[in-house]
Amino acid sequence: MSGGLLLWELLSRRSGREISSLLAVQLINYKDALVLDVREESDYDEGHLPNSMHIPAVEIKDRLEELEKFKDKPIVIVYRSGVRSGAASATLHKNGFSLIHNLAGGIDTWKDADLPIVKK
Repeated sequence: MSGGLLLWELLSRRSGREISSLLAVQLINYKDALVLDVREESDYDEGHLPNSMHIPAVEIKDRLEELEKFKDKPIVIVYRSGVRSGAASATLHKNGFSLIHNLAGGIDTWKDADLPIVKK
């Protein structure tokens, strides 16, 4: 069992760890974290976190250059329900980004906590 836990910890580090909305707010406010929204354009337009950068998950590999200046900063990845953010996190990790965090529950959890949302 302990081997399984170690394996889980290793795999979760590679794709970024899940964090709560509260921890995301702290990273944004006190560590100048980048909020990277990886949802589709239509979802992003319906509402997103203030000051977030939008790069759909399918475009991450092709747009890594835009993220280079954030390589040493915390990055909070937002998806619709938090499920697919792991693929974006894994791509970033593979390309040298080390401070990657997935918003647990995605935008839905953020909205449920009555945190600010911006519409385009």
